[in-house]
Amino acid sequence: MRRRPLIAANWKMHGSIPAVQAYLETLIGRVHEDGPEVVVCPPFTILPAALLVTTGSAVAVGGQNCHWEAKGAYTGEIAAEMLVELGATWVIVGHSERRQYFAETDATAAARARAAQGAGLNAIYCLGESLEQRENGETFAVLERQSAVIAGLDPRRLAVAYEPIWAIGTGRTATPEQAQEVHAFLRGRLVGLLGAAAAATLRILYGGSVKPDNAITILAQPDVDGALVGGASLDVEAFSSIIAAAPRFAAGA
Repeated sequence: MRRRPLIAANWKMHGSIPAVQAYLETLIGRVHEDGPEVVVCPPFTILPAALLVTTGSAVAVGGQNCHWEAKGAYTGEIAAEMLVELGATWVIVGHSERRQYFAETDATAAARARAAQGAGLNAIYCLGESLEQRENGETFAVLERQSAVIAGLDPRRLAVAYEPIWAIGTGRTATPEQAQEVHAFLRGRLVGLLGAAAAATLRILYGGSVKPDNAITILAQPDVDGALVGGASLDVEAFSSIIAAAPRFAAGA
């Protein structure tokens, strides 16, 4: 079964209102129906400007995080319903930087994903191993543990992003063969968690230092259904090149 590729931009803590407006005005003209689905996730303060520019276009906008509660005394947090109220349709949960710097766990990431889906958002659930874990041969054991919570999520509003921590912002990238090996493992894992039908349609993204010069070979792998792009997504030309590297998709094909 063919899955429409999904290319997501994670701007992290970068950007400004003028920058996102110019960026999206350029990007919108480069996103086509037979290409991948595209979502841009800028910082919270830039979301209204991004949504204003993308209204009526094929470019979706998402948040970089959301809380698991709808409201409450959670200073500095953002509820999923708040993102929906703005017009966002996606949110990233469980990113490795959230796990590393903000004590995110598999349980809290899953709770955020459930809240996001309950509010009507699509969630990108991130997982991945550290360099030490890979070198110790623990990659599949780590991913098995991190993916267990997916059983409680709605596959219709879900994408999974494999981000090898050792390849994020380091300049190192998994080889296409390494990416495919892990993605194939995750696909098999999803069969057990969600069933064969859901596993066949759910998109698994690669998220480790994706750049224009490696995007074609990575995105050509049969179980790599797109990319969660960090640093390279800040440059509209680089991000456009990654989008163009994705396989063409025709509905019903």
